[in-house]
Amino acid sequence: MQFPEYRARRLRKNESFRRLIRETRLSTDDLVYPLFVVGGKDFKKPIQSMPGNFQMSTDNIVKEALNARELGIPAVLLFGIPAHKDDMATGAFAKDGIVQQAVKQIKNEVPDILVITDVCLCEYTSHGHCGVLEKEEVQNDATLEVLAETAVSLARAGADMVAPSAMMDGQVAAIREALDENSLENIPIMAYAAKYSSSFYGPFREAAESAPQFGDRKSYQMDPANSDEAIREIMLDVEEGADIIMVKPALAYLDIIYRAKQEFDLPLVAYSVSGEYAMIKAAAQRGWLDEEKVMMETLTAIKRAGADIIITYFATQAAALLNK
Repeated sequence: MQFPEYRARRLRKNESFRRLIRETRLSTDDLVYPLFVVGGKDFKKPIQSMPGNFQMSTDNIVKEALNARELGIPAVLLFGIPAHKDDMATGAFAKDGIVQQAVKQIKNEVPDILVITDVCLCEYTSHGHCGVLEKEEVQNDATLEVLAETAVSLARAGADMVAPSAMMDGQVAAIREALDENSLENIPIMAYAAKYSSSFYGPFREAAESAPQFGDRKSYQMDPANSDEAIREIMLDVEEGADIIMVKPALAYLDIIYRAKQEFDLPLVAYSVSGEYAMIKAAAQRGWLDEEKVMMETLTAIKRAGADIIITYFATQAAALLNK
C-alpha cells in the first residue's frame, strides 16, 4: 500500500473512526488496586511521595475495597505494616496479623472482590530485607519456610490468591507444596517472576516502611540490564506451579512484558510501580503534564506491550474515567 492510493489518515479523521479500529482496549477488568494496611481504627495517613495513596486501618481499607468494587475493579492487592517488627518476620504469618485481619474484614463485607495478598518479609523484618538473615546475608532456603507459612496463614484468613514477591529461588514450589498439604490446593499463586532491582521502588518503601537497614537487594532481585534471565526466571516459576506470572516494574521493562507474552501462555501481570506513579503525579502538580491523559496513555502502553492485568496505584482514578 502506497500514497496516494492509501491514506492512513482516512481512518483517523474523527473519534468514531478511531474507536472503530482501535487495537488495544483498556478496561476496568484489567486493573488491580494496591493498598497499605496498618493497625488502629479510623486511621488514614497520606503517603507523601504517592499523592492520593494512604496507609489505612482495616475499616478504611474495607471502604476502599467497596469503592473499588463499585468502580468495577475486580481485585485489590494488600501490603501490611505491622506495629512490631523482628528478625524472623513473625508478623507476616501471625494468625492475627495486620493483613490477615484486613482480609477477613474485606471478605466479610465485600465478598465479591478478589483479595490478593503479597507474600514477602521486608515489611515485617526489623532489618528490612526480604528474607531470614545470617551474618547480614539473606538465607534462601530458610526464607522459603517462612514464606510458605505466611502464604498458608493468609489463605486460611480468606485470601483469594497469594503473590510471592521475595525473589527467593524455589519460592513458588515451596508455597504450592505448603498450600496443597494444608488442603488449600484451590488457592492460585501470582508469582512476581521477573522482579528487577529497580530504583522505581523508592516511594513504595516509604509507604510500606520497608527500606533495607543496610545494603541493597541486588543479590536476589534481578539486574535491570538482563532480559534473557527474566525469561529463565519466569520459566522456573511456571515449572514450579505459578498460575499467573508478573513483570515488575512496567514502564522501563515493556520489552520484558512483550517477550514474556510471546514466550508463555499464562495470564501476565505488569506491576506499574510507585515510582512510575510518583513521576506522573509530580509532573502534573507542576503543570508539566496532563495527568489524566498521561495516566491513560501509560496504562494503554502497558496493555499494548502484552499485559493482561495491570497493578496500578491509578486504579480507581483510571476506572472512574473508563466508566464515563
